[in-house]
Amino acid sequence: MPWGNIFETIMLLCFAAAWPASIHKSWVSRTRKGKSLAFMLIILAGYLAGITKVLISGTAAYMLIPYSVNMTLVACDVVLYYRNYRIDEGLPDIFG
Repeated sequence: MPWGNIFETIMLLCFAAAWPASIHKSWVSRTRKGKSLAFMLIILAGYLAGITKVLISGTAAYMLIPYSVNMTLVACDVVLYYRNYRIDEGLPDIFG
């Protein structure tokens, strides 16, 4: 495994370690205050670009795993953002 891929994997694992805390905050706080939808969408675009790079290069297919995990975690936070938007606006909570 080339050193560049090792450090890229470490970076992605560090990012992945931070998202569960963000998801927990979104779930417990029941508000979108303090969250930035634009930020999360930019992060999703970055992970999508990383996945595209892996697919285009045709090498290091194992790099799809950390990118996919991170995209899933950010997507969960985006879903919770919309759930909390509904709560903030006084609409019914879609998750009960």
